[in-house]
Amino acid sequence: MAKIVVTEFVSLDGVMQAPGGEDFKYPGWTFEFDRGDDGNQFKLDETMEADALLLGRITYESFAGAWPSRDGEFADKFNTMPKYVVSSTLDNPDWNNTTVIKGDAVQEATKLKDEFDGVIQVPGSLRLVQALMEADLVDQLNLMVFPVPSATGKTIRFSWSTRWTSGRIGSCRSRGPSAPTA
Repeated sequence: MAKIVVTEFVSLDGVMQAPGGEDFKYPGWTFEFDRGDDGNQFKLDETMEADALLLGRITYESFAGAWPSRDGEFADKFNTMPKYVVSSTLDNPDWNNTTVIKGDAVQEATKLKDEFDGVIQVPGSLRLVQALMEADLVDQLNLMVFPVPSATGKTIRFSWSTRWTSGRIGSCRSRGPSAPTA
């Protein structure tokens, strides 16, 4: 059985829209901050531990437009691992190793989790993440919080299950030179 790990870039007020530069009032807002060597290493380690990506269509299109032309350890991992895209409109994905999942996202993710062995990473993909959280399919949630309020945009809304409210926070650390310390 697979482990589903959600990973998100989030502003102080919970906005997670367009951290990489999609169509939004403040596109690419995460690039304004230095994550530092430890923050970059965290993201690399997180990616290298993943065995597959599960994406919503909008995040998939953003990634597919960026990663195939990049080089390096991070890009090589993204470009070679299996990718599963939940979409009712995408038919012929261009990015290699991509499978389109049609139908009910929660049912299909449950099947994938049962059939796949390893870590399935879910970056971005707001609507998909919210559905997975509400169905209690997420095993780990990694939030990289950036020290900026956005005041506009799509936010994560958690419908906390008993599983998430019973002290399941593993760790919380500041990373990078611009990160506030606790």
